[in-house]
Amino acid sequence: MIPTLGFYFFRRYAITTFWFLLGIFSLIFIIDFSEMSNRVGGLPGYSVSSGLVVTALRIPTILMQTVPFVALFAGMAALISLNRRYELVVTRAAGISVWQFLRPFVIGAFLFGVLAVLAINPIAAWGSKKALELEAGWGATNASRPENAVPWLRQIYEGDQAIIGAKAVLDNGTRLLNVTVIHFDDENRIGLRQDADSATLEDGYWLLKNVHETRNGELPVRLDEVQLRTNLKQEFVSESLEKPESIPFFRLGRKIEVAKSFGFPTDAMETQFHSMLSLPLLLVAMTLIAACVSLKFSRFNQSRAVILGGILSGFMLYVVTVLVKAFGSSGVVPTFVAAWLPVVVAMSLGATILLHQEDG
Repeated sequence: MIPTLGFYFFRRYAITTFWFLLGIFSLIFIIDFSEMSNRVGGLPGYSVSSGLVVTALRIPTILMQTVPFVALFAGMAALISLNRRYELVVTRAAGISVWQFLRPFVIGAFLFGVLAVLAINPIAAWGSKKALELEAGWGATNASRPENAVPWLRQIYEGDQAIIGAKAVLDNGTRLLNVTVIHFDDENRIGLRQDADSATLEDGYWLLKNVHETRNGELPVRLDEVQLRTNLKQEFVSESLEKPESIPFFRLGRKIEVAKSFGFPTDAMETQFHSMLSLPLLLVAMTLIAACVSLKFSRFNQSRAVILGGILSGFMLYVVTVLVKAFGSSGVVPTFVAAWLPVVVAMSLGATILLHQEDG
């Protein structure tokens, strides 16, 4: 294909992708800022300016979840636009096959995936941590973002059995917010409960601040500081509490090695690692799906149901990818298979459908 024409198609795809990213960014920003203002607007340290900063820091994390759909919609919009202007008709008339003029779109989708892995993912990991720290500064007892499950640690030190739970984890696991420590006696009955605003892991102990202690049959006692002896190390705590999605792609390999050295299961982190590696090809698969429903739309006056079918196909691919990824994270299926199988199958189906449509 003529290099000038290929560059023109690539530029059209890149511009369309940029506008879709900008539109989704703006929509997410408005929705997330409104939700956060309703949730934490009454905290003493909250202000509109700080709320805008926190929302901006959290946007990349949410944006990473929408990247496959951006690739799908951008591919469909660019191809439909070229079709309606009869530019693809002229391209075909010049003897250029569908595989040739789709090459710039495939390359654009692949580069978009690489950009998401190398740029958006590290920014998202860094931004989510900074946002959580800023929220904690608004009010340590209520500012942490609610999660589906509270992370818990168990420690046994000099005969004392305790489990430690926290609503938020900062500084790679060395600082916990909204902490609950439950101590058990020799008969595995709860003997003491400690509720603290924060816990900081020091050398050989947890430093609890603003602690309320409750013992069986006694009135609660409030203490400014309490030292809880421990043999836990920072690396151990970090591997126990840090989620794979919050780890930058560049650090996943090292994190997997450290987790294995502590005897932790690494299925979730390995699945996340392979999912990041397969993301560029997932976007290529989305582009092939977009081509299947967009190339003949203008020439044969196909109904909007065909376009809706493409959107549903992309959505089903995303759902299957997330579902199989969950199986890989839990160890039900091998991590490599969980990350790569949906991508390979989707690319094969897209190429097969295009072969049938274009080459008979």
